[in-house]
Amino acid sequence: MSVGWVALVILLAVLANLLPLDDPNGIGSSLPKQSPSLQHLLGTDSLGRDIFSRIIFGARVSLIVGFTSIFIGMVVGGTLGLIAGFYRGPLDAIFDGASTVALAFPALVFLLAIVAAVGQSLFTVVVSIGILSIAPLFRIVRANTIVYAQREFVLAARALGARRIRIMAREILPNVLPTALSFALVAVAIAIVAEGALAFLGLSVRPPTPTWGGMISEGRTSLEQDALICLWPSLALFFTVLALNFAGDRLRSFFEIREGGL
Repeated sequence: MSVGWVALVILLAVLANLLPLDDPNGIGSSLPKQSPSLQHLLGTDSLGRDIFSRIIFGARVSLIVGFTSIFIGMVVGGTLGLIAGFYRGPLDAIFDGASTVALAFPALVFLLAIVAAVGQSLFTVVVSIGILSIAPLFRIVRANTIVYAQREFVLAARALGARRIRIMAREILPNVLPTALSFALVAVAIAIVAEGALAFLGLSVRPPTPTWGGMISEGRTSLEQDALICLWPSLALFFTVLALNFAGDRLRSFFEIREGGL
């Protein structure tokens, strides 16, 4: 169910331009604050824009930020974690200390500072959240690398004279990757929430590009008159984040069962 929801959201976001949807930025194309109907499945907002269309197009921003930023964290943090966990010593101590400092720094303060200094754009949001994801992904990969580096098959490869790069790539990485991927799915959900928070504060992608957080912020002004304007994007964000968390848990359980059976 959770995987199906995530797949559906991704499919709709990718095919949004091919679907018979109203212009998400068509101000005044319809009457404002209309109730759900066959013409407008979720009604219209205070500017007469179709809410369903804006949710579908807004999913693009959330998914791009979520998956791209965590990919950055996986590549950078995962690589550093693999190196630090395998080689240990002073290098590991430096990386570990840096990650501890990074995790202690308030994430929202960092995001606000970067956006204020560089400016609002999709690229800025992706890179900022990607930088924040490096430290937790580093810790996950490092901890698992330390465990697997002491396993018999790794010690045997070392005894046979295998190169260190080969040991990391062929022996350790395939065993560390499943845990990192399951955590990455949960991290994608966190990244989507972070983008939503920035959009709610008006610090994400500039209007009129639709974002879920931006739609929630816009609907807040007319919450007492028409709560549905704020409710629909809130539900889209909630169910997508919930589905990603469930998918990450299922993936972790799958790999744990598989490892236990070996």
